[in-house]
Parts: sequence; structure tokens; C-alpha cells
Amino acid sequence: MKIMGLQKLTLLDFPGKMACTVFTGGCNFRCPFCHNASLVIGPEYVPLMTEDEFFDFLNKRKGVLDGVCITGGEPTLQPDLEQFIIKIRDMGYAVKLDTNGFLPDKMITLVEKGLIDYVAMDIKSSPSGYGRATGIQGFNIAPIKRSVDFLKKGTVDYEFRTTVVKELHGENEINDIADWLEGDSKYFLQAFEDSGNLINDSLHGYDENQMRSLLNLLKNRLPRAEVRGL
Repeated sequence: MKIMGLQKLTLLDFPGKMACTVFTGGCNFRCPFCHNASLVIGPEYVPLMTEDEFFDFLNKRKGVLDGVCITGGEPTLQPDLEQFIIKIRDMGYAVKLDTNGFLPDKMITLVEKGLIDYVAMDIKSSPSGYGRATGIQGFNIAPIKRSVDFLKKGTVDYEFRTTVVKELHGENEINDIADWLEGDSKYFLQAFEDSGNLINDSLHGYDENQMRSLLNLLKNRLPRAEVRGL
């Protein structure tokens, strides 16, 4: 397992859990607003943490932490992700998976084996806007739609979330996302912030009033929608 970083404590990333976040390297998307660009376009230059070091950390945090968030990059690209999760669960920790949803078979298998407690899936844009938002021309949206359809069945606790960027997400995109996801799903509009580690450093976020205006556009179709990151 390619472990590229560790946030030792988060009270926000895993709902209801005191958790740590482990970062994997590599991604099949090139989202211009990605705030972990070094994990996406240059993972070979990011220092690795060994599995022994990580599990030693987890062993020392027993009784303090409840869960582990696995993020990236894109974790489902890791060939030994399932074995990694099994080791975490064997230590008594719950597991949250962050994913872009492009490898639905892998996500579905993990969920159906009872290895995942919570999934956070990024919705990069409206279906028609996915190519721009992922940096991939001719993007095939079919795997994303399959992941969305599976999660909406409620097999596992989940949320959808969109990082909102002025240059990519206007009212049309937000409305189209609401039409696509319409229902009782948890959905978060996340305020874009420049982390200083972006693929494209010329992007901008909305202010609080603008974010809340976008939220109002979709509340009748996604009543559990909220703004996050303000």
C-alpha cells in the first residue's frame, strides 16, 4: 500500500467518529482544483510511510481513535486496498472511503463484503461538465453514474460532495447536479480554497453569500444538502 501521508486526528472527516486520515498516491483524474496535486501528478516525489509505521500508529491509538479515513489521490487504484482495509478492521477501527467513483466494481465489492462503514463520493460536476472538471476530454460518465446509483440504494452510509469553483460551477451546473442526484442523499457544497498545492493555480472560490445562494437552488431537490467549509 502506497501511503503518502497521515493526518493523525480529524473530528470532521468521518461523521460521528474520532478518526485519522491516511493519504494514498496517484489518481486517474486531473481535476484542476485538486488540493492534493502532489499526490496526483508527482506521487513518486512524496515520502512514503511504511505500512508497519502506520499500523504501529494505529496500535498506539487504540481506545482513542474510532475510525480511519482512506483518501488520496484515488484509493481504489491501489491493488492491495482490500487487504489494507481488512488489517485496519481487524484492529477494531471503522473505515471511511473517499472516492471519485470511477471504479464502481471495486467500491461495490468492498461495501458488499462489509469492509466499509462510510463512503464519501466526489461529484466533480454535472454530467455534461465532467470533462472540464476532471481535466479529461471525452470523459466517460457511465462508471460515475453506476457508483451514484449504487450508493443511492443505501447499502452503506454515504455522502456526495462537490468542491465549488467559480470557473467550473455556475448555476447551470448546480441545477443539473440537483436534477441528477435528486432525493434524500446527504450532499455537500464545499467551498473551494487555494491550498497552494493545486494543479491549476488560477481558480477562485465563491464567498459565503454566493455559496448559500447556490445551496438555495437545489434545496427543493436535495433537502439534506448543506454548505461545508465556510
